[in-house]
Amino acid sequence: MVSMTPIIIDNHQFTAITVKLPKTNFMAVTNENGYIMCGALDVALLNEKLKERGIIAGRAVGVRTIEQLLDAPLESITYEAEKRGITLGMKGRDALLKMV
Repeated sequence: MVSMTPIIIDNHQFTAITVKLPKTNFMAVTNENGYIMCGALDVALLNEKLKERGIIAGRAVGVRTIEQLLDAPLESITYEAEKRGITLGMKGRDALLKMV
């Protein structure tokens, strides 16, 4: 099952996406500039093989719900996210606001 839900953080709209898979969930919260995602995100791939795309993204691990993803500290981030002022350990919701 796939669900897409609009969420508002400090008057800014984002889209929360959850894909329920066998024995796991895939989760992301996005806007037109970037996204945060669960542990399935391969930040090294984005930074190395897809660097020219300039993807703004962060990864949080050990999360099982969108709310946990928003509150979790980011474990890894892309180079482009760093340029936006997003840092390791920053909460997901704070990183999203830097993507506005």
